[in-house]
Amino acid sequence: MLSNEDSLLLERYLDSIWMEKGLSQNTLESYRADLTAFAQWLHKNEIQLLKADAQTLLHYLAYRHEQKISSRSTARFLSCVRGFYRFQLREGAIAENPLALVENPKLPRALPKSLTEADVESLLAAPVLDDPVGLRDRTMLEVLYACGLRVTELVSLQMSQINLRQNVVRVMGKGSKERLIPMGEEAAAWLVRYLREARPVLLHNCPDEIVFPSTRAQPMTRQTFWHRIKYWAQVAGIDKPLSPHTLRHAFATHLLNHGADLRVVQLLLGHSDLSTTQIYTHVARTRMKAQHAEHHPRG
Repeated sequence: MLSNEDSLLLERYLDSIWMEKGLSQNTLESYRADLTAFAQWLHKNEIQLLKADAQTLLHYLAYRHEQKISSRSTARFLSCVRGFYRFQLREGAIAENPLALVENPKLPRALPKSLTEADVESLLAAPVLDDPVGLRDRTMLEVLYACGLRVTELVSLQMSQINLRQNVVRVMGKGSKERLIPMGEEAAAWLVRYLREARPVLLHNCPDEIVFPSTRAQPMTRQTFWHRIKYWAQVAGIDKPLSPHTLRHAFATHLLNHGADLRVVQLLLGHSDLSTTQIYTHVARTRMKAQHAEHHPRG
């Protein structure tokens, strides 16, 4: 049970970050739960909230570890409680921040979620092609997977960025960095068919530069395309978390699985730092180990 003084301290801090940062209600509740649990632990150990020092924090972190609380949750707690004591320092309630020298736990690097090649084939085959929207969606999926585009790059694609003589797409990525990406014959064939049969219908035969308009002849939003992918994944029976970025991950992973050079994949993805691309080698290595275990006589 919290004392009235501790409750007031927590609420004053939460009100402050709500006003300063505009945090969502869910985030505020998570912060409140973290701080309340910490204050209750301090109370049981007869330590006042404003009297906690670095050693106290380390003892509490050890306690969390014993409770098997994840590193990710502990990192969130530390971010929250570090802000709490920074606020108290600013308000003059304490002389120094007890977390000044306490480091965040190292988080395991999350592997990008990817699709198998069979999953991708099922997803690409899902759209119904007897209407312009279905043909548009099939073509968008084909181009997304063939080129590894970011979703913003895909939905904002302009006709001037496509060269169907050479089957390349010119993309302006993050940091206004331009890159040329080969499209492949399959995606190019779908794009030619879409431009001939579906795009004029979606644009109501009005001239426009946007390659993939919405049904209202407007540029499509990222959220709309995300919903389209979710819909076609359901049709295809793919029971995995899916987003437009998942196909970008699949593009990179499948290239590496088939022997592509890491630096080539880096250029295609538009990563400025090779270390960003190297995460995909872990995905490919995981698949390699699984394949070895499944097929090797001594796997």
